[in-house]
Amino acid sequence: MISPNGIAHIQLTVRDVAASRPFYHRLLVETFGMAIQYDVEGQIFYCIGARAGVLIRNAADQHKDTPFDQWRIGLHHFCFRLRSREDVDALHASMAAFGAKIIRAPEDGAWAPGYYSTLFEDPDGIRIEGLFIPGAGNLDRIKDAPLTPVG
Repeated sequence: MISPNGIAHIQLTVRDVAASRPFYHRLLVETFGMAIQYDVEGQIFYCIGARAGVLIRNAADQHKDTPFDQWRIGLHHFCFRLRSREDVDALHASMAAFGAKIIRAPEDGAWAPGYYSTLFEDPDGIRIEGLFIPGAGNLDRIKDAPLTPVG
């Protein structure tokens, strides 16, 4: 059995890196303090930090006019786990001040005890969540549970 140590990076396909870069610069560099690893004008923007990486790149020409749909096969949304409720509030404030489309202001949720999150969209409508869960969250429920093979 392999025990992964988190997700190393996520690569997102956007309609136009040049148009999406200001949003991701605000989120990743200015708000999260990540470092820019690659910044190829109009082609790739890749930031690393906090044990993760996020890369955006252009869609193929034949898909540039295809809108993002979270209900299609593929990515629904992705979520950053934050260290406090105050961090969730600060993330919301930063993205709202930037003019991001806010889907949900910070609120408590029922997904796990203490779940507190905000949800917003990038320029292409890709949803990004920021959450705080005290302790290990739902992982507390499964840490002593026996592993059950899938399939």
